[in-house]
Amino acid sequence: MDRNMSAPHALVAALPQDDVLKPIGEKILRKARISFEEGVTLFEKGSLSFLGALANWVREEKHGNKTYFNRNFHIEPTNVCVFSCKFCSYSRLYAHREEGWELSIEQMMHIVKSYDGKPVTEVHIVGGVHPKMNLDFFLELLRTIKAHRPDLHIKGFTPVELDYMFRKAKVSVEEGMRLAHEAGLDSLPGGGAEIFHPDIRKQICDDKVDADGWLHIHKTAHQLGMHSNATLLYGHIENYAHRIDHMERLRSLQDETGGFNTFIPLKFRNKDNDMSHVPESSIIEDMRMYAVSRLYMDNFPHIKAYWPMLGRQNAQLTLSFGVNDIDGTIDDSTKIYAMAGSEEQTPTMSTAELVQLIRQVNRQPVERGTLYNEIRDYSDVALESLN
Repeated sequence: MDRNMSAPHALVAALPQDDVLKPIGEKILRKARISFEEGVTLFEKGSLSFLGALANWVREEKHGNKTYFNRNFHIEPTNVCVFSCKFCSYSRLYAHREEGWELSIEQMMHIVKSYDGKPVTEVHIVGGVHPKMNLDFFLELLRTIKAHRPDLHIKGFTPVELDYMFRKAKVSVEEGMRLAHEAGLDSLPGGGAEIFHPDIRKQICDDKVDADGWLHIHKTAHQLGMHSNATLLYGHIENYAHRIDHMERLRSLQDETGGFNTFIPLKFRNKDNDMSHVPESSIIEDMRMYAVSRLYMDNFPHIKAYWPMLGRQNAQLTLSFGVNDIDGTIDDSTKIYAMAGSEEQTPTMSTAELVQLIRQVNRQPVERGTLYNEIRDYSDVALESLN
């Protein structure tokens, strides 16, 4: 740990005494919380090496070299959606759904059953907002999955989907979340957050649940004893203050409930959507985003890089910029980012490939459950035995 401690201390000490970054760096090393203004300053003035050294120090203070992954698969019930988010390359409007898909409960159960006998621990269920796939439909799906495989953790539905379901069913958020939890919903993913600030949200996703609604659904889940994740869509028309505003709202709710597991920055992709004219962020800007996330989100245990969106090599790079989780094995059923032009067009990795990816950058691969219970340390496991 001495080696890990010395690098950031030396870096901060080498800064000019009047530099605005020096007191922020010293504050982080004291494990004190940085302010909104200091978060913006890190984005605006922090060099990549400075941010990376600090973020890596925080990461190793919390987790050492452990890098988590899980064995999961995705179900996307539909890409038909009543909403028209400008950044979305995935959905097909309900009125023009010729290119869409709509899975029945039987079809989704066929996907679940295809993993029978395989050591997956989680199913991730997220899709478009389909007017005919209502609350009762999804409650039946949850019950059917749990009846078939009770041990499978169901992480499903963004607040965008849930808000629509609850409003259509004329139930409160509290009642709707209780019904979903009792039917088998174990935790919530982080999607649908995009950017909370109303000035940006109005421009890119004006017709879906707002920031307060998103946060209220997650707070309600936490009050029911459920955990959840949180995301931020970056690299489009937002500025640094919008990013920090978003993280500040999440950090404040985490102070109140402690229910978030993971923060996941999501890179905007510009293929085949209404924001195709907006250039994508550089890999340098991506790493700055991960590093500042680790430094600002001090009460979030984990920072995740979603490897299908970044690509495998870039996901490896994030492990030096505060990230300690690179998601899971997934499966090539995931279409959301492939359709937006992500690096991975068929996003699936075997356990052996994930373990090797983590080992290649001298990190310790640890399989986890959805709630970060450690299942197996793969540090010394022969890759040949995993094929």
